[in-house]
Amino acid sequence: MEKPPARMTAIGISRPGGPEVLVPQFRPVPSPGPREILIKVAAAGVNRPDVLQRSGSYPPPPGASDLPGLEVAGEVVSLGEGAGKYRLGDTVMSLVSGGGYAQYCVAHESIAIPVPTGFSMMEAGATPETLVTVWHNVFERGALKAGETLLIHGGSSGIGTMAIQLAKAFGARAIVTVGSKEKANACLGLGADHAINYKLQDFVAEVKAATAGAGADLILDMVGGDYIEKNYDAAALEGRIVQIAFLGGAKSTVNFARLMMKRLHHTGSTLRPRSVADKAAMVAAIEARVLPLMREGRIKPLIDSSFPLEQAADAHRRMETSAHVGKIVLTI
Repeated sequence: MEKPPARMTAIGISRPGGPEVLVPQFRPVPSPGPREILIKVAAAGVNRPDVLQRSGSYPPPPGASDLPGLEVAGEVVSLGEGAGKYRLGDTVMSLVSGGGYAQYCVAHESIAIPVPTGFSMMEAGATPETLVTVWHNVFERGALKAGETLLIHGGSSGIGTMAIQLAKAFGARAIVTVGSKEKANACLGLGADHAINYKLQDFVAEVKAATAGAGADLILDMVGGDYIEKNYDAAALEGRIVQIAFLGGAKSTVNFARLMMKRLHHTGSTLRPRSVADKAAMVAAIEARVLPLMREGRIKPLIDSSFPLEQAADAHRRMETSAHVGKIVLTI
């Protein structure tokens, strides 16, 4: 195997701003530390937190790369001290705390996952961030069980399309909210039981109608804002709401009496600042419970579009239209 070069092309953020501030730069190839691996990146997923970082509102955690990019897939080309989970030449997909928009990226071996049989590198690069986010929030925090109903806001997003597949694979019903007929059809095609166009329909009334008045057992929400009170209305008795973003705003006026009357649980989390140990525990559970399903072809990311690394700005423009269905990926 060839030794990694000293320098690489990466996409830096020249200043906080719009997509145009994403510019190719030459950077030193990073060196893997203890139990880390160096990945020659073949594909990197584009995620909402990348857009927030670019605009200046989501700085990387201490010690993380200042480059955007939270998930990559590629070939292991160098091993740090004590790294033994993978060998040189193995193909992996991994969460990273930053640095994914580059030809080479370092990851901790405990949060890298073998690329499943039948996955393209593009599909692998589109998987880790959404897979870990959905697994942790829907199954670990939200405790979704077979036979329950999951309401997924933003059903056609990368998170939403992964959540539909996982919910169905584990025996739950999936209801989604979307903004167009095209997005509704995409979600139904992935196995969603019901798709609600929030622009034309009242999602609270539709959820109650679809559940014989009971409401949703679990709600996965990335919207926030005025959806918070509506979620309390749409939730079943003993329902759980898991907050993963606030695209509609982080503040809301809410009547909390419903929280008590329905005995609801409202929790939330972010993934990027979590410790390596926390992420490793999530990945270990995924390797045991979900990786076999991926190898069987039952769960795969839905790809919206791909862009060469140097066109990262165009990938961000695509994401900001919110017209995408599934994941946007950079290819190297």
